Amino acid sequence: MESSVTLGKIIEDGTAKLNIEMPTNAIEAFGVYFAFLEEKSKEINLTSITGVEDVAQLHFLDSLAMLMVDSFDGKRVIDVGSGAGFPGLPIKIVIPTMELTLLDATAKKVDFLRALSSELGLETNCIHERAEEASQKEQFRGKFDIAISRAVARLNVLCELCLPFVCIGGMFYGMKGIDSNDEIEEAQNAIVALGGKIESIVDYAIPETDIHHRIIGIKKTASTPDAYPRRFARISKSPL
Repeated sequence: MESSVTLGKIIEDGTAKLNIEMPTNAIEAFGVYFAFLEEKSKEINLTSITGVEDVAQLHFLDSLAMLMVDSFDGKRVIDVGSGAGFPGLPIKIVIPTMELTLLDATAKKVDFLRALSSELGLETNCIHERAEEASQKEQFRGKFDIAISRAVARLNVLCELCLPFVCIGGMFYGMKGIDSNDEIEEAQNAIVALGGKIESIVDYAIPETDIHHRIIGIKKTASTPDAYPRRFARISKSPL
């Protein structure tokens, strides 16, 4: 199929420019992902981005850019607010040894993630729960080497939702635009209060586009106090 060839070429060329080594079956898996996403997006609201080129660049390659900042091999990873699986599932396709948990508050999206994981033959743990409630549970709190999120919340809010999941010495990576300097400054108090510190800020261009994004790496240096995260209404009303 022509679209599959196009999708494969975009991903092959893009990952080469990102210096990401691809497993032999990865291109085929991304073809399955794309077809399943296009089909299910007609039934439920998964993404406003459609078409081979845009999905390949703005979802798949953008997600895989995360591999520039850390090794996910063998790591326990949680994708908070995963939605249609970004960035967690594209990373899992390339690094199948990672232990991936996909968390979303919308039941239909979690059903999609379970079905997609099955289609791809990938073992994932798909959780239907709000982040601020899940991270208060013993089986999730402080249990992950890496938390990742491409959610649209501001960084101080994302930190309160994501850092409680991370073990001491682990990392939270938030995906943002390059115009996020004000968010980084705004989040300083929250990062410290939640037991973290900014470790890295990496800007990158999505291959073959003029779009630049940023990955903010926050290291977990101390346990998050029991009071956090708060209820979401409280987080929204009075961000740290």
